[in-house]
Amino acid sequence: MINQVFLNLPVADLQRSVAFFKALGFTHNPQFSDDSAACIVVSDAIFVMLGTHAKFREFTPKAICDTNQAVEVLISLSCESREEVDALVAKALAAGGSTYDQPEDFGFMYTHSFVDPDGHGWGLLHMVSQPEH
Repeated sequence: MINQVFLNLPVADLQRSVAFFKALGFTHNPQFSDDSAACIVVSDAIFVMLGTHAKFREFTPKAICDTNQAVEVLISLSCESREEVDALVAKALAAGGSTYDQPEDFGFMYTHSFVDPDGHGWGLLHMVSQPEH
């Protein structure tokens, strides 16, 4: 059984990215960080490994996506409430992120999103009734 998720994302400015995610309320784990990479703890089961472009290239022979031109990934996080969704988007905007949409209420699910300073898309959602695992 899978216990944890580690997302690896390339970033242009590691310190800026760490500051951005800390401003969202996530924790920086220095034990798994150095000058080329940083571990961001989203929850007990979700970790984001931010790597400089040079570090990220060590893990793949493919080119790093130019997020100004194309989408490389959309990451979705489930939140406890609509208010948490809105609060995280507000924190992201205040910390230098952006958004390209408006919140949507589908009745069973409320969503909104932000884009981090490196162009990675983050969807936030609150489901009225959480799905069974």
